[in-house]
Amino acid sequence: MGIQSNRKRFITIACFLAGILFMWAQGQRPENDPKKTKIILLHADQGQADKITMPDVQVLIGDVRLRHDSMYMFCDSALIFEKTNSLEAFGNVRMEQGDTLFIYGDYLFYDGQTQIAELRENVRMINRDVTLLTDSFNYDRVYDLGYYFEGGTLLDQENVLTSDWGQYSPATKLSVFNHDVKLVNPQFVMTSDTLKYNTESKIATILGPSDIVSDQNHIYSERGIYNTVLNQAELLDRSILTNQGKKLTGDSLFYDRLLSYGEAFDDVVMTDSINRNMLTSEYVYYNELTDSAFATKRALAIEYSQGDSLYMHGDTLMLTTQNMYTDSVYRVMRAYHKVRMYRSDVQGVCDSMVYITKDSCMTMYSDPILWNYDQQLLGEEIKVYMNDSTIDWAHIINQALVVEKKDSVNYNQISGREMKAYFENQEMKKVEVIANLLLIFYVEEQDSTLIGLNYGEGSLLHLFLDKGKMTKAVMIGKSNGTLYPMDQIPDDKKRLPSFAWFDYIRPLSKEDLFEWRPKRAGEALQKTTRRTPAASKRDLIK
Repeated sequence: MGIQSNRKRFITIACFLAGILFMWAQGQRPENDPKKTKIILLHADQGQADKITMPDVQVLIGDVRLRHDSMYMFCDSALIFEKTNSLEAFGNVRMEQGDTLFIYGDYLFYDGQTQIAELRENVRMINRDVTLLTDSFNYDRVYDLGYYFEGGTLLDQENVLTSDWGQYSPATKLSVFNHDVKLVNPQFVMTSDTLKYNTESKIATILGPSDIVSDQNHIYSERGIYNTVLNQAELLDRSILTNQGKKLTGDSLFYDRLLSYGEAFDDVVMTDSINRNMLTSEYVYYNELTDSAFATKRALAIEYSQGDSLYMHGDTLMLTTQNMYTDSVYRVMRAYHKVRMYRSDVQGVCDSMVYITKDSCMTMYSDPILWNYDQQLLGEEIKVYMNDSTIDWAHIINQALVVEKKDSVNYNQISGREMKAYFENQEMKKVEVIANLLLIFYVEEQDSTLIGLNYGEGSLLHLFLDKGKMTKAVMIGKSNGTLYPMDQIPDDKKRLPSFAWFDYIRPLSKEDLFEWRPKRAGEALQKTTRRTPAASKRDLIK
């Protein structure tokens, strides 16, 4: 009952406003308006006049034909009011102007002074390929503008539009719709509060909260344009594109339905509710067909499936889906140049990175470094294997080095050809060092007082950690070593040849990810082999 009442109230207000606009229009009509031209009777089967009871009225019956300037009117019967230069027409009403405008209805009141036509019941207006259907329609000949106010439908070759209130201009081809607006296209359905539509260009202008729904996606916008021929949208004001759990939001959006891609600009947020991750940047490109995206300009990937979010930044971030529409579908994320990542338990930097969900492996290339609490791990290449978005183990390949800071001057240091670091509950618990082993390990009392330095060389080492601290180092196989008291440590035994401590590079927070800090001159790792990501940027964009 409340909805019906509000609907009637809206229609009443719309009619009232239309009346105000009508009266305003009368005052704004040009002075050379030929409004004093008389309505001319062209034909009627019968004509009657009662000069006593209705002195100013002509009664016309049968095949009535009338003309007012360039407008021709036809009906079954009519009343002409000579004094007011107006008429009423009944039955099979038809208005024709030139060969482009035809209006039909059951009843017509036409005012020759104002040139306003009011048609009721089964009204149909045809203007070339545009048809308007309603039961209550007013047409202003001076401004070539028609409007309905109790519900109507406008149809052209592309779309069908319905609303409670609407207006259409045959001259400009512009139409405006208000309240419960619905645009039906073979590709989508748009519902809106306020919409402008050009029947010539087939462009819809969104002026209020609107939803565009198709089998592919859902678009929400409050301002923008939609070209229904090209199926392209240019949207503003934080519009949203949603597709299969993914939501793309930006200050402005461009979407091409035929090519199935979208672009978002400025303060962009792309969320994936299924995989529980997010992408933010100033620019995002998304391809629906390949389920791929890339982001640039302060690009940030956020993985929040485990509660403690992992943040990753790079100059360019790319997401692709492999083996789509198969049982072995998997995702690939690539980050290129100045890559930095942060989570409370682990941080990292490298030049480029590839993460493949198929084997849950993240590979870091070009000067990669990982930090876990007080431990720093680095090498030529680092592979991090994940388990439910947390680190399971890491493989450090070539020139591997792990460093633990004991105090401001002393560091535990282990280097080797490669290392395997194993994690439990987001903490590193064990490290295996393989080949070319060099070790500097401080021995300490239970109260953490350092009592000596163990320097060793070997081929295999098992290192154990507890609560983020190195607690035991076990040499396996042929090895040699020396334990030096703290006051007798040679200067050349305090640092391994490959020692480096990059605390000035380490990301300190998610906000710090955007501050790239390169290694100091001469501290870059000299590679022994050349390793590059498995695919280039060009591969993704194809």
